Amino acid sequence: MRSGHTEELRLIEMFTTRTRRRNKVACLYVRPCGDAARYTLLFSHGNAVDLGQMSSFYYGLGYRLGCNVFSYDYSGYGCSTGKASEKNLYADIQAAFEALQTRYDIPAERVILYGQSIGTVPSVDLASKHPDVAALILHSPLMSGMRVAFPGTQRTWCCDAFPSIEKVPRVTCPTLVIHGTDDEVIDFSHGVSIYERCPASVEPLWVAGAGHSDVGLHAAYLERLRLFIENEAGKKPATTQAYQPNGAIKSTRNNDSARTA
Repeated sequence: MRSGHTEELRLIEMFTTRTRRRNKVACLYVRPCGDAARYTLLFSHGNAVDLGQMSSFYYGLGYRLGCNVFSYDYSGYGCSTGKASEKNLYADIQAAFEALQTRYDIPAERVILYGQSIGTVPSVDLASKHPDVAALILHSPLMSGMRVAFPGTQRTWCCDAFPSIEKVPRVTCPTLVIHGTDDEVIDFSHGVSIYERCPASVEPLWVAGAGHSDVGLHAAYLERLRLFIENEAGKKPATTQAYQPNGAIKSTRNNDSARTA
């Protein structure tokens, strides 16, 4: 076997861990930067994919951003046991977060949560409970399940699943929201509302003309991620906006303009 191939395999490790709901979830740790990485992205992927499909993307993303990437398959996905459910989503990311800390001795302050599409749901939930994480990235986030299924829904009903819009006001780590303006799956308005309701949100990236699955093809995507990781992760956000109980946003941002690429 070629030495280069052996080295590449050494930087990729897969294992399973058990959640508090007794499911076994598959985990993947991709280390293109080895011990030199300052941060590890805890990546919660989108729907209809698994670790096997995402592994090469993780390696390339980590290499370009100077980060290692740790990811997992939700219960019922890939090699993970159990069934897909909202409660399992939250248990899955908690188990992955704990495995990253105990197995690799990565402290929370060196972890950046990255959620894409449905993966933003467990990412927001974890960030709302762990203010010590370095940062949060929300790529094409949804406000709630009912708001996706029934556009125009103005409130969160008791039967509504994935209510990130109710949890994001409790997030205090620097938060970057990324969304395509022509997203055909999760409307752009979801990203805007999540950005406005998060008290720790930084300048977002609105990708003009991008849909749900092609945001990463735009040059501004990697550029904004690099700037966020290098200059904003691990720091108290410059924003001092506060969510008000009546749903209004009181914003005292120094620069309230939003980046559009």
